[in-house]
Amino acid sequence: MHKTRILEEADRLMTVCNSCRYCEGLCAVFPAMEMRRSFSDGDLNYLANLCHACGACYTDCQFSPPHEFNVNVPQTLAIVRAESWATYAWPSALSGLFARNGVAISLICALSVAAFIFGFAASIDRQVLVGIHTGPGAFYALMPHSAMAALFGLAFLYAIVALAMSVRAFWRDIGEPIGSFMQTGSLWQAMKDAGRLRYLDGGGVGCFNEDERPTDHRKIYHHFTFYGFLLCFASTSVATLYHYLLAREAPYAWWDLPVVLGTLGGIALLIGPAGLLTERFKRDPALVDEKRIGMDVAFILMLFLTGLTGLALLLWRDTVAMGPLLALHLGVVFALFITLPYGKFVHGLYRYVALVRYTRERRMAAQGAMTE
Repeated sequence: MHKTRILEEADRLMTVCNSCRYCEGLCAVFPAMEMRRSFSDGDLNYLANLCHACGACYTDCQFSPPHEFNVNVPQTLAIVRAESWATYAWPSALSGLFARNGVAISLICALSVAAFIFGFAASIDRQVLVGIHTGPGAFYALMPHSAMAALFGLAFLYAIVALAMSVRAFWRDIGEPIGSFMQTGSLWQAMKDAGRLRYLDGGGVGCFNEDERPTDHRKIYHHFTFYGFLLCFASTSVATLYHYLLAREAPYAWWDLPVVLGTLGGIALLIGPAGLLTERFKRDPALVDEKRIGMDVAFILMLFLTGLTGLALLLWRDTVAMGPLLALHLGVVFALFITLPYGKFVHGLYRYVALVRYTRERRMAAQGAMTE
């Protein structure tokens, strides 16, 4: 017996698929499934997060609807996957918070923080909001660097702790001891597989969306989004080093490394999320979890707004628009940090952990075969 109805359904489908095995060459899910004869809740959550939602197994399956077996692996695993994020979320009181109201909660959080920063500046000197500030330290006319660093440092620290606790719970539930997560070979192979989205290609043909013609669009837009996010994070990290090690205060010249990295990352965060949203609404409803669309859209939208407000701030930082734009950009970034542990962002971490487990299983199976 499983804890939820959807886990019962996932067990039924994996049992049917284990008898057929027609799709074993499409992705990592089916070889991992074949290593089992029964499925615990942890096993099913592991397989669900190993799934990259390409949709190929639904198109290729001879038992997919309207067949009486009603085998719909992509949609079922999508629901299991979303429920697993709520199950492992920390603290548990916030689990499932963004499933249906993700967009509204994220926007309200962003605007509230922007209003707070705006009000903070107005309470000190109203002229700060309408003045033109240029040169090193101009951004800190709105809010002192110490206050800004404390506010966002705490938000980032909270996100890291919450994510670490939830990933720890997931790793334990899928039956792996914490120590096994330190095996560098599995970590490196999983990193390579995740970095190139190895299993988001339907066995080599691409993802299926609104019809049976596969494309690589989702893979391309995922790359833009992922590496755009990393570039923006690198920009912030380099700017932090500039401030504390070189005593150089923002804003920086357009040719400085933090600005170059941030500009490239911002452009990527416009292209990637916009493309993912377009592809999301083009997908066949039979392949996705329609009830939790808010979780998907909220995270993608916040990434898009991070890139948009960051680029707008870069373009108009030497005008009277700098104050409102900086407050809005900081509000969006703060909301992004706070919502990371409860939105679609966690799918990347859980999928990476699942890939680590899959790599370990394959290696152990290969070693076992060699000793026989």
